[in-house]
Amino acid sequence: MALFLIRTEGLHYGHSQLRYFCTRSTMKKGLVLGIYEAEGKDGIALTPTAARYNEKVNGKLLKNICLAGPKIKKAETRVFWGLDESEFAGIAVVGLGKPNLGINQLEELHEGKENIRIAAAAGCRALDSVEIKDITLESLGDAEAAAEGAGLTSWFYQEFKNKEKQKTLPKISLYNQEDEEAWRVGTIKALAQNWARKLADTPANFMTPTIFSEEVSKTLTDLGVQVTVHDKAWAEQKGMGSFLSVSRGSVEPPKFLEINYKGKEDTSVPPIVFVGKGVTFDSGGISIKLSAQMDEMRADMGGAACVVASIKAAAELKLNVNIVGLIPLTENLPSGTATKPGDVVVAMNGKTIIVDNTDAEGRLILADALCYAQEFHPKFILDIATLTGAIRIALGGAATGVFSNCCELYEKLRDAGTITGDRVWRFPLWQHYNDKMTKSVKAADVNNVGKGKGGGSCNAAGFLREFAGTDTPWMHLDIAGVMGPGNEELPYLPPGMTGRPTRTLIQFLQQIA
Repeated sequence: MALFLIRTEGLHYGHSQLRYFCTRSTMKKGLVLGIYEAEGKDGIALTPTAARYNEKVNGKLLKNICLAGPKIKKAETRVFWGLDESEFAGIAVVGLGKPNLGINQLEELHEGKENIRIAAAAGCRALDSVEIKDITLESLGDAEAAAEGAGLTSWFYQEFKNKEKQKTLPKISLYNQEDEEAWRVGTIKALAQNWARKLADTPANFMTPTIFSEEVSKTLTDLGVQVTVHDKAWAEQKGMGSFLSVSRGSVEPPKFLEINYKGKEDTSVPPIVFVGKGVTFDSGGISIKLSAQMDEMRADMGGAACVVASIKAAAELKLNVNIVGLIPLTENLPSGTATKPGDVVVAMNGKTIIVDNTDAEGRLILADALCYAQEFHPKFILDIATLTGAIRIALGGAATGVFSNCCELYEKLRDAGTITGDRVWRFPLWQHYNDKMTKSVKAADVNNVGKGKGGGSCNAAGFLREFAGTDTPWMHLDIAGVMGPGNEELPYLPPGMTGRPTRTLIQFLQQIA
């Protein structure tokens, strides 16, 4: 029987070929193999695993690749049928680009690992598109990166579609059994980010502060992580007037999650504190947002989602580190009881805040969480939030904006982003921006919006600095630009909320542990 291929860019083929393709695809099992760009006559080189498979099928794989022409470029895929009818219906061969690529210092990116993620995703999508749902993937030279690319691309949010119309997600397994541990780590990272994506993409009426608390409690408690859900009365007793001011416009009660992961036997070791912004829907309050794309504000708890997903992965990887997760949860809605522009509220550390814009609410809830974080005498504090539209203007979706009072801490995070392909970029944390939030204020200690034009993300960081303390190393991550819902920045992420930068946080924790 004649062999033929499908190019994923689109190939017109006859009815007889289509019938053969449909017959083969019902076998439901496929294999993804890699190929490099190389010098020489053919301009290609099989990965070691692909070379062994080529020997197994008596050279038919390489022969058909050469017949298909032109050479397979980076992320391009060809699907071949009939090479190995006893085991795999289709073989997807995907381009990995040039071999032996490492860190590109200018790009701050490990190009080899990123090419593998992209290739793994492309190969799995190619087989999935022809209804092969049982996919085996070779390591492509880095099983962890391959698992990440495959795991992220094979899931998307479809919880509320009719069950009959929901797409069956592919089952993906590893071909190279010797790489099982690296594959396991990559799978844990991908599943953690997918959980963050799910939390962020769930409609706000199905992801209230109460529901978020319940889901996180169930998931993390099953992993041996301690989760405490504090209520409004607890926050009032702690003096969290800034946090509670945001919740005043909603009938949904606020919650404050306190999560403890104890990976070290010595509990006297100072913990790391992660603080995540948990606004489960943000209308802007009285300073209401424009209606266009307001539905995306269901993901304004993206920082909280990243924190809980990172702790989930830390528990599954059994990382040797102690982590405290702090998550203030609320909705920000307009009503007769909502905070009004010009109102003054009092934070946990006693500083008064004049709320000139109720849509700058994320910094208000983080202020009290940062104050509370200092009670744990942490090694350092990291907060993460979909905080400012200004960061999206500055960076687009290419990177997370970072502000820090500790160069060493930032460099570790930057290194983590270089490895994961989900990069970070540092912005200034200068007194200039603190002054914009404090010195022009006459009716209170701090204003929640800066005076003058420009520097919105820096102003917000300057505000948070007033509550982060002066003696503790601290990093603030602004993820408003990378939360989604597009997928134009990372080709292995389907459209929807992204869960970024969960894998960078996990890698960061691995490096510290």
